[in-house]
Amino acid sequence: MSMIHELLGDDGVNLTGVQQLRALMAAGRQPGIGESLQFTLVAVDTGFAAFEGVPGQHAYNPIGMVHGGYAATLLDSACGCAVHASLAAGQSYSTLEIKVAYHHALTDQTGKVRAEGRVVSMGRRVAYAEARLLDAGGKLFASASSTLLIRDRRP
Repeated sequence: MSMIHELLGDDGVNLTGVQQLRALMAAGRQPGIGESLQFTLVAVDTGFAAFEGVPGQHAYNPIGMVHGGYAATLLDSACGCAVHASLAAGQSYSTLEIKVAYHHALTDQTGKVRAEGRVVSMGRRVAYAEARLLDAGGKLFASASSTLLIRDRRP
């Protein structure tokens, strides 16, 4: 069962993507990945989504910095939710591919980072989105482009 269905019940199917995400935010709910990596959806609008988190020891790799998967996960979430926020009621999506570029290493000294995703184009079956991961001072740590498949939600 999806978190959207768990929180909104059958009524969630009749909401647009942006309405679903706003309902999740209003309820203070987030999926397990946000809990385990300690990041949160903080803003959503049609074609836009932003997540914030503080990279720390919980996301470190053996070589002494935040694992690249932390940045990739925030960027994938931002791209995906930007598309989700553009969906009509009864639609869903899945990521077909994502390309991540790393510009600077994240550490537990980086502080809060923000991943902002935006829809670049939205077709009937495929969407394209981009995201950037920035610190509070606007320094770019990673960026991504993503292709996503749009489909009808299964009952």
